[in-house]
Amino acid sequence: MVSIPMIVATFVVGYLLWRLIQFVQTYRMWNHIHSSSIPLGTRHPIYGTMHHYSDAEGFLKHSMAIILKTRAKMLSGWLFCLYPTFVVCHPDTVKLLLRSSEPKARRFTMVYRSLLPWLGDGLLVSDGPKWERNRKLLTPAFHFDILQPYVNVYNKVADILLDKLWSEGDGGHSVEVAGPVGLATLDTMLRCAFSYDGDVQRKGESHPYVRAVKELSHICIRRTIRPWLFPDIVFYHTKEGQHFRSLTQYVHTFSSDIIKARRKSIELDPSQLNKRRLDFLDILLTARDETGSGMSDEDIQAEVDTFLFEGHDTTAAAISWAIYALAKYPQEQERLATEAEQVIGSRTCVEWEDLSKLRYQSMFIREVMRMYSPVPIVARCLTRPMVFGSTEIPAGFGIDILLHGVHHHPDVYPDHDCFRPDRFSEDSKEERDPYAFVPFSAGPRNCIGQNFALNEIKVVLTRLLKRFRVELDKDHEVTFVPDMIMRAKYGIKVRISPR
Repeated sequence: MVSIPMIVATFVVGYLLWRLIQFVQTYRMWNHIHSSSIPLGTRHPIYGTMHHYSDAEGFLKHSMAIILKTRAKMLSGWLFCLYPTFVVCHPDTVKLLLRSSEPKARRFTMVYRSLLPWLGDGLLVSDGPKWERNRKLLTPAFHFDILQPYVNVYNKVADILLDKLWSEGDGGHSVEVAGPVGLATLDTMLRCAFSYDGDVQRKGESHPYVRAVKELSHICIRRTIRPWLFPDIVFYHTKEGQHFRSLTQYVHTFSSDIIKARRKSIELDPSQLNKRRLDFLDILLTARDETGSGMSDEDIQAEVDTFLFEGHDTTAAAISWAIYALAKYPQEQERLATEAEQVIGSRTCVEWEDLSKLRYQSMFIREVMRMYSPVPIVARCLTRPMVFGSTEIPAGFGIDILLHGVHHHPDVYPDHDCFRPDRFSEDSKEERDPYAFVPFSAGPRNCIGQNFALNEIKVVLTRLLKRFRVELDKDHEVTFVPDMIMRAKYGIKVRISPR
């Protein structure tokens, strides 16, 4: 007679065998997918391809070396012995993802999941109907009618920045630009988007929000390439996880105080909402969709945290690298200074109408963003299979989009290491694939604030060119390293002198 335990044991063994067969079949499929594209190096039986790099800097160098050697359009690696990972790095493969509305990669092992405790479910990370609704509600905040008055704020912030650079570099001393520039772009975002004057530039590099963002970014990237830190129960029991939690609590308090201050200001003077165009935070507080529903407090908090980070850190990176390029390429600097003189003449402040006339500077900024991609990598999660050539990647996989790889792919830019702004002239742009230059991403999930950022960059550079010459500190090494943004590993130091 067959006993109940024997029946249970038979079912358990049968189930385990079925799961094992499924796993073997899936593993074979993954092996086939991995072998059908250019690998990220030899595969270790335990570490997969992760033994080729230990951090984000190593990953970028390793990936770029393979791209330059093989001209690959897609790379595949292996996350330990678990499953393959994929990287697209050419317009032909990048466009398969960017022109769709595929969600951000935020599942258990994917990059954006590490951002959720910090940035919440804001536009950067959210997807589906929520993303569509909030994107539609927030788009008016970056209409040109709103951006136009911001030029006055850009000028005020640039004044403080240039005075700070001069005071620190007076007497021929080299000055580190990334810190002061980061404070300036944070000041701009607070004033323009949140009607908040925190005087952050005068408080200096010691401002805790700037330090917190830099450390949070670094921790998120480190966690992404360390699978043993994926589970929250492990991560938050580490010293780094506890520090991450502390920093997250601080930035949430910082943004919450901004929201509370604006709410109180509006309560005391409701006429502030009678402006023709409301700024970003006012729209967050007052926007209503077709059903009459507004944004929840949680949604408002997430969007404020997202735009505080994205709105200042990526722009700061672009300005810092632009200043570096001015110093590294003095002929370009003089050509830009001549254009600035022709456009604004004896005036010191930049006006709205000037921005469209700075044509060569626009080309220069684009070349800076190509050479030193402010956001080096983004990611998407497949909701349906992606087919490229003989490779079919099933739904559910996360795909890394190496924007820096696109901008330096030898088949797209044969002279990729040559700094040449004229590649972005009107004639040259017509010959280039629209997905060959994607510093703000592209498609339906492109950066909503890109015009805000470009205008701010133009004002800062024009004011700098009118007032100073910049030269490289030849004793200082400048090495770029990918974080959430492209940073200089040891900072960027220049010497400035009056014109």
